[in-house]
Formats: sequence, structure tokens, C-alpha cells
Amino acid sequence: MATAKNPKSKQQLIDDNQIVSLYMNSVLEKNEAPKNVYLFCKENNFEEADFYSFFSSLDAVKQAIWVKFFENTINTLHADVNYAGYENRNKLLSLYFTFFEILNLNRTYVYYALKDNKEGLKNLQQLKELRNQFKDYIVNMIKSNEPEKISKVTKITRPVFSEGAWLQFLFILKFWVDDTSKSFEKTDIMIEKAVKATFDILDTTPLESLFDLGKFIWKERA
Repeated sequence: MATAKNPKSKQQLIDDNQIVSLYMNSVLEKNEAPKNVYLFCKENNFEEADFYSFFSSLDAVKQAIWVKFFENTINTLHADVNYAGYENRNKLLSLYFTFFEILNLNRTYVYYALKDNKEGLKNLQQLKELRNQFKDYIVNMIKSNEPEKISKVTKITRPVFSEGAWLQFLFILKFWVDDTSKSFEKTDIMIEKAVKATFDILDTTPLESLFDLGKFIWKERA
């Protein structure tokens, strides 16, 4: 996605994937985002009208990048014939591990998008569409395997659980951005502990997992 070549002429057809790739390449090569749609299109030799056929703004492109990361994750998971039979805990683990593996492959862009541009909380705006996709996926995941914990899931409700999962994801994402460990192995540990703690809340023994997660976070931040 980040390695697509520029169109050779204005007559050449362009699609949303190419626009996303061109945008990411522009950020990686210049260490800054394109200033506006006109300049972006001119630099990449295609018409503004073609851009607006797919996106309403450069901000929409930034949001689409995260959605495509997520779509690639889901496609990878569904390519595994065993995935559908996983319990929810293992489905969520697989989702996180696969998603962050994709982020690892695009870390320079993601690091800029979330940190180097110094926009602070504004950075979360680019996650708006990802949030919707993520929460929908969590709700559908619960529906597909609801008998597993139906008595407890109904007490927490799907929307509340999906919102909690999203907050958990943001926490892990922030941890990953700051992770300096080899192969981001500490993020892998964080994912395992966070998912275990989340699902143990639906069981009868949550305190041990929460304490274990708390110790890990304190050790890494102390």
C-alpha cells in the first residue's frame, strides 16, 4: 500500500487505493502532510476531480488509511479457515496481533501520523472511521459466539463492551507508539495481558488478571 508508483499521466485511471498510497508516500518522503488537495494532485499528476470522486478532503484520506489497515487485518483473519471457530478471546487476540503486525510494516507513517506531526488530540480525528469499523466488528464477534458468555455479556451489553474494547485498543496503540523493545515484544505482552483481563472481567476471577496487568504497566512506566 505504501509502495505504489505515481500515475504516469493525467489520462491514467486512479482509484482510492492509489490515492492512499500516494498520500502515504508523500508523507514518508517529505516528512510532512500535503498542504492541500490541489498541490497533492498536481505533484502526483492527476486531476482534482478524480480525487474528489473518492475523497472529500485530505482528512478523509487520513481516515481511510486506518480503515484500510483494519480491512487488511480482517481479510487476513478470514483467510484462516480456523478463525471462525475461535472463542472470542482468541478472536480478539488474533485481531490485535494481526493489526499491529500491519502497523509494524507501516510504522514510520503511523508514528508520524500519531506523534511527529505534533497535533496532539487532533490526531484522534483520523481514527474516527476506524472506531466505527472496530466497534461494529466487536459487536458482530460477540453475536457470533454469544452462548459462550451470554449470561454475563447481557449484563454489560454489546455497545458498552465494544466501547470498552475501543478504549483498550487506544491504550494498546499508545503503548505501541512508545514501545522501544526489540520487535515490539512488550506490545505483544501488553496485548495478551489486556485481552486476558478484559475477558476475565466476564468470568469470576478478574482481580488476579487486573493486578497482573497493573504490575506490568507500572513496571514499564516507572
